[in-house]
Amino acid sequence: MNSSRSYVVRVALIVALGGFLMGFDASVISGVVRFIGPEFGLSSLQTGWAVGSLTLTATLAMLLAGPLSDRYGRRGILKVAAVLYAVSAVASALAPDFTTFVLARMIGGLGVGASLIVAPMYIAEIAPPASRGKLVSLNQLNIVIGISAAFFSNYVILQWAQSETAWAQALMLDVHAWRWMLGVEALPAAIFFTGLLWVPQSPRWQIMKGLHEQAAITLNRIFESAQTQQQIADIQRHLAADQTREKVSLKEIFHPALRLVLVTGIVLAVLQQITGINAVFFYAPLIFEQSGIGTDASFMQAVLVGLTNLAFTVIAMLLIDRLGRRPLLLGGMTGIALSMMLLAYGFGSATYELSDENLQALDLPATMAVQLADMRDTSFSSDVSFRQALSERLGEEQARVWESEIITIAININPRLILFGILFFVASFAVSIGPVMWVMFSELFPLRVRGLAISLAGFINSAVSFLVQLVFPWELATLGNSLTFLIYGLFAVAGLFFIWKVVPETKRKSLEELEDQLSR
Repeated sequence: MNSSRSYVVRVALIVALGGFLMGFDASVISGVVRFIGPEFGLSSLQTGWAVGSLTLTATLAMLLAGPLSDRYGRRGILKVAAVLYAVSAVASALAPDFTTFVLARMIGGLGVGASLIVAPMYIAEIAPPASRGKLVSLNQLNIVIGISAAFFSNYVILQWAQSETAWAQALMLDVHAWRWMLGVEALPAAIFFTGLLWVPQSPRWQIMKGLHEQAAITLNRIFESAQTQQQIADIQRHLAADQTREKVSLKEIFHPALRLVLVTGIVLAVLQQITGINAVFFYAPLIFEQSGIGTDASFMQAVLVGLTNLAFTVIAMLLIDRLGRRPLLLGGMTGIALSMMLLAYGFGSATYELSDENLQALDLPATMAVQLADMRDTSFSSDVSFRQALSERLGEEQARVWESEIITIAININPRLILFGILFFVASFAVSIGPVMWVMFSELFPLRVRGLAISLAGFINSAVSFLVQLVFPWELATLGNSLTFLIYGLFAVAGLFFIWKVVPETKRKSLEELEDQLSR
């Protein structure tokens, strides 16, 4: 690897840490949900708000990050994002109450939205054309690695919390495990900020601000001097064209000629989230606990979710240009529908029953054992009715604290079926609509409206993601596990039908060919 190429790769890897932090910050909450409910006495909707609040402010940041990076520079906004990540990690870890916790998470959401937009933008602007695709994909890959790292970090901290070593006791891991899960993010945030000190400004931004000499210094690290002058000329030409081009209005997106691509883009944006992916990513340990395997095993299985997501995202990157977009979407959506139906069946066939033997194994306080006495040897066929019976006898607060342990001893279910269903779902998502949606966004919309149309579709995607995260705990508590996953499965079936009937294949077609074909 020559020096210029190694330099670009180094810079791209540093900037792609923004993607790692985005994935970590979004998914670390999965391990925290188990603890903050009892800690702050949260209702199911408050729990959903604690999880979804990050996505809400991330959506706002996505709308503002582009214009702000034009004004203050890509590197400057990424530095701010690194600071926001660190502040959010420390503040949420130290939060004394629910309101402070949500505000801290919302600060992190601003960092998520900023890095999600600016990091790939910066990499695209500094990368040579021949390697731009691979270098930009580092950011997406780092997001997936960050998700996996969060699951693994949560599991390790939970194991340390059960250790009797002096250092674990000194750090109070046994009492404040969830706070350490959140606080540990401050370390990669500090590394990200420090790394950005060695990253140059985007040459495109430097030329935009009239800093031609500085841009030439940056470009000379990447290209030969003759190529540097050509790059500067090309950037100046495109900037001049942008200034003279008439601004695109929102109503142009709704022109009848764009109806097909607009509907396709919006449906894909909704479908990616409405089938429940962020319910699984952000609540994975909670879902596994519902299968009765206990807290430790549920955190370990969440690690498997992250690794499966990583492996099949890489597979998707290898297959998308070979097999095409439609085959991946059709196969993946079929897998999503089947896995959700499997989960609905698995949870639907579960029964719940308390006996003297398993109550003694749980070692409940004597008063609680008395309160649960009339539930012994009564079989419940629904998780909703079982939880309701617990709440009636123990009170909502005590039932929330002991729910996981009691379900573990009472449930009769096939936990391997639940694990297979979740991993099958994650694999199907990661190899299909997860990455393919973003690729198709860049291909479906005509050049003139592409930026605005992708922003609109991305906004809808984030809004649906927020709603899914917000209502998932309420769905589990009110509708039950089986019906919740059945609903996701039915959405997947509807999406499969739409893809089969409407979504075009875009493989090996130029953007101009696609514009002529789809925008008529």
